[in-house]
Amino acid sequence: MRVITVPGVFQPRSDTWMLIEAVRAQSLGPGARMLDLCAGSGAVGVAAALQGADVTAVDLSRRALLSARLNALVNGVRVRARRGDLFSAVAGERFDLIATNPPYVPAASEDLPSKGPSRAWDAGRDGRALLDPICSRAAEHLRPGGTLLVIHSEVCGIEDTERTLASNGLGVDVVLRHRGPLGPILRERVAQLWAEGRLPNGSMEEEIVIVRGRSPDANAALLACAR
Repeated sequence: MRVITVPGVFQPRSDTWMLIEAVRAQSLGPGARMLDLCAGSGAVGVAAALQGADVTAVDLSRRALLSARLNALVNGVRVRARRGDLFSAVAGERFDLIATNPPYVPAASEDLPSKGPSRAWDAGRDGRALLDPICSRAAEHLRPGGTLLVIHSEVCGIEDTERTLASNGLGVDVVLRHRGPLGPILRERVAQLWAEGRLPNGSMEEEIVIVRGRSPDANAALLACAR
């Protein structure tokens, strides 16, 4: 799979490819509806489209959506690109799979950047400025039996993600984990992470996880009610 990023769009890194691995493991059939939320380069959505999925890519950045269109073109697939704030761009729509790699880096301020490269990673003091609304609203946009895949660092609170998804009726588990050295952005902020207890004091490693939320299957729910 070829990936192109136009200037100003965050270059896919290891967490993007980790999410692509998880998407490919879903074995999407032709016609399955997939939402690539906070799409960035669109690489995750293109990977799903290559499996035959009907893909919608959503991002606030016009340059990101241009990258998503270019990557669909060079890989010979179709991706529908929509500009909007999270689920507002797909109001009333439901999907078989939602995959998202949102900004999740804890920042010095609660204010989210409106421009510049930090827009791709800064996510408020706790790193959950986008994670929380995604986890709270994903169930509304999943078809029965549908799946959410959300990737982020342990510094944002894995249990917070699991708790929010479960409270909204989704079955929850962690499908992939990877522990490795902090990237350059988190290394610059490691003193803040230690002081706030987001990493053990002195630690220079983080765990990246993919948390899965699963919507109940309609047929299974009917069978359970019939018993």
